[in-house]
Formats: sequence, C-alpha cells, structure tokens
Amino acid sequence: MGGPVAEPRRLPETAAVLAVRRAVRDWVAAYAPGGDLVVALSGGADSLALTAAAVVEAGAVDAIVIDHQLQAGSDVVAADAAAAALAFGCRSARVIAVEVGGEGGLEAAARRARYAALDQARDGRPVLLGHTLDDQAETVLLGLARGSGGRSIQGMGEWTQPWGRPLLGVRRAVTRQLCADVDVSPYEDPHNASPEFTRVRLRTEVLPLLEEVLGGGVAAALARTAEQLREDGAVLDAFASELLHTASDGAALSIETLATAPAALRRRAIRAWLLAGGAKALTGKHLRAVDELITDWRGQGGVAVGGGRAGSRLVAAREHGRLTLRRERPA
Repeated sequence: MGGPVAEPRRLPETAAVLAVRRAVRDWVAAYAPGGDLVVALSGGADSLALTAAAVVEAGAVDAIVIDHQLQAGSDVVAADAAAAALAFGCRSARVIAVEVGGEGGLEAAARRARYAALDQARDGRPVLLGHTLDDQAETVLLGLARGSGGRSIQGMGEWTQPWGRPLLGVRRAVTRQLCADVDVSPYEDPHNASPEFTRVRLRTEVLPLLEEVLGGGVAAALARTAEQLREDGAVLDAFASELLHTASDGAALSIETLATAPAALRRRAIRAWLLAGGAKALTGKHLRAVDELITDWRGQGGVAVGGGRAGSRLVAAREHGRLTLRRERPA
C-alpha cells in the first residue's frame, strides 16, 4: 500500500529514541550513505523502532511488511504495520503475502519465505532488519549447540549484503521503550511466546537462567564474542582465499599444497571451494570428512556433500594427488 508521503514524525529526545537513532545513523554512514533503504517491518517493537529511526536518519525509506498468513487476522496486523510506517514518514509501505511451506520446520520455512520475498521486492536496495543484541545472543547460543566451529558462533553481521542490521548493539528493552516513548503499540506475536520453538525457550528460560547464575551481562558478552570471532574470521578467510588460489589446479585442488597448510586455513579453503562448486548446507561433519581425504588418506571413497540434483549427487574425492568435485549417479 502507499499514500501521500508524510513529513518524518518528530521523535521525542528520550534516552531510548536517541540510542536507536544513533545506532541507525552510524550504520547508514558506514554502509549506505545515500540512504535509499528498505525496512522489513513486522509490527513488533524492534522493527517499529528501527523504522521510526530510519525515517529520520536515512534518506528515502520504504517499508515492506511480510504477511506469513499463519494466523487468523494476519492481514489486519500487516495493514496496521504499514499504516504505522506511513505515519512515521516512510515514502511507501507495501504488504506482501507469502505462502509458508513445512520443510525444515515452521520457523525455518517462514524465514525462507520472508527473505525470498524481501529479496525480490527490494529493487537492488539494502534491507534493514530489526535484529537486536538479544537476538544476537540467542543466535550465538544456537550456533554453539551446532558445534560447527567458530563460524557457527559468529552470529549475525551488521552488513551481509543485502541485509543490514543496525540494532545489533541495542537491547530489546530499548526498542520497547522507544515504542512507549512515541506512543505506538507494537504487535505481540504469539509465536514469540510459544515454548515449542527453540529460540523462544532460549529467550525465556536459558538466557535468564544464565544471567542469574553468572551474575548478569551474559547477552552482551555473547554479542561481543560474536563480534570478535567475525573479526578474526575475516582475517582467516583472507588467508584461506590466498591458499585456495595457490592450491587451485584447474577445477581441482592440489593435495600437497593443502596438506602442508594449517588446519584452520585448509578447512576454510575447502569450504569456500565446495560452496563455489555448488555444495549446499555444509556441516562440520562434511568438512571433516573432506579434510580427511587430504590429511588421513586410507583409500576411502569420496564424500557426498549437499547440493546434488535429481538423479545425481555432488561428491568430493581424492584422485591422483588432486581433490576433485563432481556429480555422479548414486550406486
């Protein structure tokens, strides 16, 4: 939906408003100085606070509201969120209804549908997401449970094109306070209180217990850890890229070159090579098995990695001193 563009709503200079505005201002200056942005708006406190600040701190802002159609009245919730965006002064507010499948669970399916719709509708512009420091802490804990190494607990980045997350240093309580300060009532999604979802239990049970047992500051500490790991990971990825270039032998990789490299760089190089070759949903188990073709060769066969097609699978194998990646029919 659209309508006449309102002047940006004047926001009170409360502590919460100033904290969110500062976070958005810093993000825009660093990543999108032109300020022509899209905001993903759910109607919840985080995305409402983000929208209010973005209209003031950025240039032209368009809001996109995704209606997952998972609950009765979701269209009304979406329409109310769009109206709030226009009241804040967004150039436009558009509601997009999506169909949510069931593969991988409801949370994952809804996330895929949401991101796909946002990506299609953004028209080449960055999309701001309302993830907060609390969301970052939950993401780090989920990654820790997967046990896939440092990359899995790096959390979310401020800018992973085309997704921008200006509020990763802002607590969820601050976004709620902003909504109260500007007299806007956020939508309370019942899914955010349902214990059947792992992230909800982390939010309502695990993190509060950790805060109590460890004396507070746990969420902020987890977010700092994620940031440090992202910084370290960027350096290691750069060195791994150099190793990958050196080891490249056409479409294959030199076993000798990889075998003499440090494990942290070798596995990063293997991961990048597999992804470039079409691998999907790589796990730590995949990477260790492919790494063993280099460092613990006992004549074992190839390793199937996700990314196959109907009637074929994607297999990494050791052949004549080279690591190869090919599609083959299952036996």
